Amino acid sequence: MLEEVISNKAGWRRVAFGDVVRLSKVRAKDPEAEGYERVVGLEHIDPGDLRIRRWADIADGTTFTSVFKPGQVLFGKRRAYQRKVAVAEFAGVCSGDIYVLEPSSDALMPELLPFICQTDAFFDHAVGTSAGSLSPRTNWKSLADFEFLLPPVQEQARLVEAFSAHRAAYEGLQEAEDRLADVHAAYVENLLSERFKTSPVLPVKGLLTEGPRNGKSPMAAENEEGFRSVTLSAVSNGLFDPQGCEKYIRIDAYEAEPFLVQAGDAFAVRGNGNRNLMGKVGLSSESYNDLIYPDLLIRLRFDESIILKEFAVAQWNHPSVHARLAARAKSSNGIWKVNGQDIRAHKLTVPTIDQQKEVVTSLSHFQAQLQSIQGRQRQLREFLSKLHEQAFSATVAT
Repeated sequence: MLEEVISNKAGWRRVAFGDVVRLSKVRAKDPEAEGYERVVGLEHIDPGDLRIRRWADIADGTTFTSVFKPGQVLFGKRRAYQRKVAVAEFAGVCSGDIYVLEPSSDALMPELLPFICQTDAFFDHAVGTSAGSLSPRTNWKSLADFEFLLPPVQEQARLVEAFSAHRAAYEGLQEAEDRLADVHAAYVENLLSERFKTSPVLPVKGLLTEGPRNGKSPMAAENEEGFRSVTLSAVSNGLFDPQGCEKYIRIDAYEAEPFLVQAGDAFAVRGNGNRNLMGKVGLSSESYNDLIYPDLLIRLRFDESIILKEFAVAQWNHPSVHARLAARAKSSNGIWKVNGQDIRAHKLTVPTIDQQKEVVTSLSHFQAQLQSIQGRQRQLREFLSKLHEQAFSATVAT
């Protein structure tokens, strides 16, 4: 299929990003008075998702002044490794940590720009040119130097068609995942509010055999060998899955041993710019002898004579339960965080083990469907990566 989309690269030319893209500098002195209704921060852009699904209301107040219009591309310049890119479908104002981008001429189709910004090469360039320790940021001058292959407009249209078809397929799977999550949440809500409403509600500190324990974040390794760690994306939908989230690190075996990931370990997100993701928990189904968890995760090991790990995680991530933990979070430099004390004080419903086993059996059906959807999403991501590489690799065929 790649060959059908990209038959050859005759007529393609190597360009710098800044040659065909410009940074919008439109500002609003008084956004509300000027008619803008929506505010977008970095926390409203999801990694890998080009659609903006959340925003704040301008009526609630904002200090943001950067204006964006429908069709423009929003790129998160702070912590570029989070891979936050989106296409605006409405007008609004956004954070100063978001670049508003648009083609500078007819040489580049506006519809192709977001897909260029999603390539591994573009993100690698943005991360490699970022400065700052706690909150690294890339700058426009550095981004403008990024080089890629620009096809003729006719070929751009073919690429847009392929990328758009991929996006539609991926978003269809995302919608299926969202519907499954809604059914799952309704099921857990019924358990907590009806079936188990008279069951004990106990502090987490009495439900653990070990932890809470923060992870370790060593320096990155120069080569892809030795021990690995993961990014926060490893925790999603109640699972801890390192695939696609690994990074190699510099650490000795004796230092790594206390932080190795074991089957049955639960990991809570200690800090995140999105308060709704902070504190969520994922369960590892495998043990690894070369994988440790980072400092922004907190490891929990549940005492299964009291509470089954699958039952604990399912209710932990339920909106009403998670909201109680989120209420304890504190914000620092735009990051919401919880600590071990917050975790220990958090409370979970604890019915009998037999009742929990029955629930876990039912939950396994949800999990099987979720893993099927995520497997297909992974295949689509792999295809997209190959298409990106084929399309924009800065090598002109002779």
